[in-house]
Amino acid sequence: MCEKGGKAVIEGAERHVRDLPGDLTAVEAGLWQAFRDGGVYDLSCGNPEVDDPHGGHPWGEGRTVRARVMAWLLLDGPPALTGRVSSLKLVGVRVSGALDLSGGRVVPYVELRRCRFDQEVLLPEARFTTLRLVDCAVPRLEAARVHTEGDLHLPRSRFPEGIRLTDAHIGTDLLLNEAVVHRDRSGRSIVADGMTVGQDVQAELLESHGELSLRGAKVGVSLSLRGARLAGSPGRFALNAPQLTVERTLYLTPAAAGGRPVTGLTPAQGVRVRRFDCHGGLRLDDGRFGDAVDLQSARFTLTDDQEVSLRRVHASELRFLGERPARGKVVLSGARVINLIDRASAWPGPGRLHMAGFSYDNLVPVGPFPLAARLEWVAAATAEYAPEPYERLAAVLRAGGEDEDAREVLLAKQRRRRETLPPGAKLWGFAQDWTVAYGYRPGRAAVWMAVLWAAGSVAFGFAPHRPTSGGAPPWDPALFALDLLLPVIDLGQAGQWRLPGAWQWATAAMVLLGWVLATTVAAGATRLLRRD
Repeated sequence: MCEKGGKAVIEGAERHVRDLPGDLTAVEAGLWQAFRDGGVYDLSCGNPEVDDPHGGHPWGEGRTVRARVMAWLLLDGPPALTGRVSSLKLVGVRVSGALDLSGGRVVPYVELRRCRFDQEVLLPEARFTTLRLVDCAVPRLEAARVHTEGDLHLPRSRFPEGIRLTDAHIGTDLLLNEAVVHRDRSGRSIVADGMTVGQDVQAELLESHGELSLRGAKVGVSLSLRGARLAGSPGRFALNAPQLTVERTLYLTPAAAGGRPVTGLTPAQGVRVRRFDCHGGLRLDDGRFGDAVDLQSARFTLTDDQEVSLRRVHASELRFLGERPARGKVVLSGARVINLIDRASAWPGPGRLHMAGFSYDNLVPVGPFPLAARLEWVAAATAEYAPEPYERLAAVLRAGGEDEDAREVLLAKQRRRRETLPPGAKLWGFAQDWTVAYGYRPGRAAVWMAVLWAAGSVAFGFAPHRPTSGGAPPWDPALFALDLLLPVIDLGQAGQWRLPGAWQWATAAMVLLGWVLATTVAAGATRLLRRD
């Protein structure tokens, strides 16, 4: 029954020919009996080149069954033989015509391996127990609102005109490992908006040539795109998944050949690794992730107007450990994570990072990430001055016991704010910075006070002086200088002794400098008291 000398194999059963419909071909008659027996119907030849469903070798009538015969078996097929469970298990079969099971209820187990479909497979609103299409060639899979009690497996299959799984309900797992899906007429490869999956979505080493759309989808455990290659079509995202809910982790990480995840930073010798590769924008806005969003070694190839957008994402952990995008933007505005695990080399430069309202509780850098680099990270995210990113970073550092680093961050915030002030306020800001570093380095005030006191004590020791009244205390140049420097406090010198001529300008300068020091120290103390 195969042009290359192969034959149909019905495993574990005898052939029964009674009760066959009269219009079946010989191949379909064998299929009918295999269905009743629950065995595997294998029409492959044993020649890998000929048996490849994605190759160009034609499969003739000896390997062909009509789609309507398959639909007949699945929707209203004959009863199983005594002691058997009916099922459709095909290997190396060509299916002619469109397989249409729309709205039907399919009770038998269905598994097709290395099969070739001439036309699309139509499953809208159909119900299955389990459906497996493994390494099959399917022009298009139309399965909106399909319902499976168990798995939907599509690994290594190819879909030249895309897949639709809108509002589908998958009871356990959805497998798309090593599948190749091209875009439909709208530019989307897989449309799974509103899909619900009870357990895992495994799409490792997937090749998507068009927009992968998961808007509002819900995944009961994890979503793995390890080693996937996503290429968006013009005007669309590569991955468009706003309001995606994943109860555990979203993996956009490397995978080894064969689909094995790469768990360490250095794979074993000889293991071929393929990273997650995204050509086009990625949108996860308003997503909810119970454990983590993992971007380890992820690579994004963007145009200037494309984004890696995680606006308002909630996750326990964000692992931002991919390659730095050469173009495009990374947007974390309004996102909320507990642990931010990142690498200094992963973040884009100024003007291409947006973090307004981004909240994180702990920083876990991988590799060197000094404070200076962390301040550059904040500055890159604030093209215009905004206090919030600085205050968030300072709060996290302080909570981790890094008080000195937290003060440096708040000092950097004041210096950045100063750039936005008018000239007079900017001059006052320079004075505060130069003297006491806006109060975040209070030791400077004591140093300046000591220097001015010493200089004044020496200078006033040479100054001519005369008392203002007969009851003046003894002249003491050190106390006189200190009395001038300390506002409000009266040590009984400045008001009892008068200096003539230019020395009056010296006393006025000492009074002014004293007030400047006192005011800046007070302003800094106020910031320290209000730092939380």
